[in-house]
Amino acid sequence: MRAVLLKAFGDVENLYLGEVPDLEPGTGELLIRVHATALNRADLLQRRGHYPPPPGASEILGLEVAGEVAAVGPGVAGWQPGDRVCALLPGGGYAEQAVVPAAMAMRLPDNLTYEQGAAIPEVFLTAYLNLIDLAGCQGGDTVLIHAGASGVGTAAIQLAREVGAVSLVTAGSPEKLARCLELGARAGWNYKEGDFAAWVAEQTSGRGVDIILDFVGAPYFHSNLQSLAVDGRLVIIGTMGGTHVDQVNLGLLLGRRLQVIGTALRSRSVERKAALSQAFAAFAMPRFADGRMAPVVDSVFDWQDVREAHLRMEQNRNVGKIVLRVAQ
Repeated sequence: MRAVLLKAFGDVENLYLGEVPDLEPGTGELLIRVHATALNRADLLQRRGHYPPPPGASEILGLEVAGEVAAVGPGVAGWQPGDRVCALLPGGGYAEQAVVPAAMAMRLPDNLTYEQGAAIPEVFLTAYLNLIDLAGCQGGDTVLIHAGASGVGTAAIQLAREVGAVSLVTAGSPEKLARCLELGARAGWNYKEGDFAAWVAEQTSGRGVDIILDFVGAPYFHSNLQSLAVDGRLVIIGTMGGTHVDQVNLGLLLGRRLQVIGTALRSRSVERKAALSQAFAAFAMPRFADGRMAPVVDSVFDWQDVREAHLRMEQNRNVGKIVLRVAQ
């Protein structure tokens, strides 16, 4: 089969289409004929040698796919060749075939294209894990979502809306903020205009927010703590801006009973990811099917143009997901 491979770690010029052995499903697994995959920040880090896959996972980039079941491994019930599917992967998505535990596979509603399906697994499961499972978001909560126009951000806005929570967002342009408002955010702040803490205080009448989803890390840490209400939860999903924080006021954590939660999806066990996939699918797939929720696709590239797709993400030009169409 063909796959996007790396000549060496580094810039986009090291990406190329090459040949690798075909895959076979093992016990409890599905073989997926991949029609589309999608980009994630983790792909850019892995391409540069900064984010190795978990032990035993494919070295090929790609954390999600959409396609059709090509073969069913021993011990699998409820799936058959031809079924439409999307799934989270620990790696290997930039290829014509992918193998996934059947328990992690999610049925793709008929109204969604494969390109839309590829825009679901990583970002929506990340948002669901952190917003619903870990932070316990529910009706009446107010959530601050940083990078609101990113794939995870656009997913989190919709999930917050569907459980009855209010979302505030930060993003880097008026166009990105406008898209976030279209998806259901109540208000947005352009981070290029300065610190967000005073704006959050104004938006919440000084109370603060119940939950913050943060991808930036160290540069936002102090303002995040200041922006949390009593019993607030800060969920750190990424550290794009840095990892080291100086002069942390622990008194603020104690006085407001704050929680700081570090999280990662890729390194979780198959069992945990399977349970998450099933819970999310039960919640979300009916909403995708009837239009209450929708994957946000920024752009679709032929996988031969993977270098241009990576550059678009590196330049932070996307609103939602960048998708690769895999030629079969």
